[in-house]
Amino acid sequence: MNPALTGTWEMIRAESGGEHSLELLALRVELELTGAAYTVRFGGQIADRGTIAIASPSAFTLSGTEGPNLGRTIPCIYQLVGNRLRICYGMDGIAPTAFASPAGSTHYLATYRRKTPCPPGAASFVE
Repeated sequence: MNPALTGTWEMIRAESGGEHSLELLALRVELELTGAAYTVRFGGQIADRGTIAIASPSAFTLSGTEGPNLGRTIPCIYQLVGNRLRICYGMDGIAPTAFASPAGSTHYLATYRRKTPCPPGAASFVE
């Protein structure tokens, strides 16, 4: 995994099927990326866990091992700029080709802000 992705990320924006998901922001969603694993927390409580497999420099695949995504494979594309991380999740198992979640789609687009410092040895980013 790209070392610059390692850390804890706080969700600041979410969109699904063309609609903003304000209720998710109220849940204080955090995404923790460590090595080849991910953990999602709602209000500090673990809600989802799994593994990450890098597909390309701007794409990875999540495989759920616990929680609502247990047994699911979710292809994703990502964009990292400074301390902002955008991820478009292909919830239908089909890899997204754009950072969009139009009406009627099963794409889930989330924007996160880095909550923990960039790890040692990773490129340092400035907003």
